[in-house]
Amino acid sequence: MEIRWTSYLQFRAQLRKFDLNTLEGVLRNTPERYTDAATGRRVAIGKHGNTLVAIPYEMDKDAMIPVTVHATSRQQVTYRLRSGRFQI
Repeated sequence: MEIRWTSYLQFRAQLRKFDLNTLEGVLRNTPERYTDAATGRRVAIGKHGNTLVAIPYEMDKDAMIPVTVHATSRQQVTYRLRSGRFQI
């Protein structure tokens, strides 16, 4: 499946010093995925070095389109699951 990098995601990744190749690995390989109840987007959770990252993305018929990327914590992910914000 193709990954379509938006200019906004590229800007945010550069600003936050995230490597696109590593982010691609998270998007393609992480088993930890949720649906954000507020936006309806899928969210991939994975490691970028020692940093846990969340990558909200949209699906097209032939591509994944990551929207943004940000550092998160296991505590934040757990809270979002318990509150219903993230759905399995």
